[in-house]
Amino acid sequence: MKNAPEPAAYEERVGSRLRQLYASYGYAPFKVCKFEPYDFYSANKSFITGDHILTFTDINGKLMALKPDVTLSIVKNYTAGQKKVYYHENVYRESRNAGEFGEIPQAGIECIGTVDKVQQAEVLSMATQSLAIISDRWILNIASMKLIGALVSVTRADTDKVKALLSCLRKKNRHEIRELTADEDKPVSLAWETLASFYGPFERIGELKGISLNAGMLEACDEMSALAEGFSKEEFSHIRIDFSIISDEAYYNGLVFKGYVEGVHTAILSGGRYDRLAGHLGKQAQAVGFAVYLDMLNSLSARDPAISPDVLVLYGNDVPLSRVAEEAGLLRSEGRRVLCLPKSAPPDGAYADIVEL
Repeated sequence: MKNAPEPAAYEERVGSRLRQLYASYGYAPFKVCKFEPYDFYSANKSFITGDHILTFTDINGKLMALKPDVTLSIVKNYTAGQKKVYYHENVYRESRNAGEFGEIPQAGIECIGTVDKVQQAEVLSMATQSLAIISDRWILNIASMKLIGALVSVTRADTDKVKALLSCLRKKNRHEIRELTADEDKPVSLAWETLASFYGPFERIGELKGISLNAGMLEACDEMSALAEGFSKEEFSHIRIDFSIISDEAYYNGLVFKGYVEGVHTAILSGGRYDRLAGHLGKQAQAVGFAVYLDMLNSLSARDPAISPDVLVLYGNDVPLSRVAEEAGLLRSEGRRVLCLPKSAPPDGAYADIVEL
């Protein structure tokens, strides 16, 4: 078995490949300041992961905050037109060790301006390719806040009841949803119960159309169905519909998605359509994007074929350096990841291909 890679080197290798991917779609690199006025983050706290923000007082006595989120800063800096950017930054927020702050590496993309079906398909394709870079054992779960909003519109519920229903959806608590919707019309109750237990491939989108109660729900289903055209057959097999991943309805207004890889206990990628956040920050724009939580890479094994070398070149002591360089260079030009070792140093793992010189 191979030893686990050094966390920093492992993260940089993945981060480098992600940056190359995003640049290939025409996205430009974006750098943000490490801190912003605390008031900016405090006003948008529900959009930020974690309950606490790391603050300090600057030399003028103003309360500042170390950046707990990148998306907010990018949207804040948006002026007009079509903005497509990617980032690889550290954010500062509560780590997964309770009571501690951490410097957390994060990569991602944001598309702000006009978001049509082409832009959404591109973003989702980059999300699936990001997961494939990390591991060949991945799943992307997709849901629609538009569908949820349309269902809420025909539900006799005050704000507290809506919050309770959404909480039950996230927990897949069908029993409690049945109790909360006991006074609703049967089709409404059935729709909530169905979403609470729904999990399946894209082919099952027709079942959601079957429980749709208004034009908004049907439109959301059609929007999700249209995404299928943008996926390859291989990508399509990794995608599931799952309404337990729904996000804050105050900011997200359309597709939401989360990506998972084997070996990591929670989502390693998260994103969605957030026109409402843009509007909340005074921007007349549509927006969609996602983040990849690179700190979670520490949970993965070096045996992951998406990261480890897939060709081992073994050479004897009498093989000229030029011969080794030529063979390795040819393989790398084909997009292969190549590790060169002398035959006297036996390999410590399995490789997709071994070339002996």
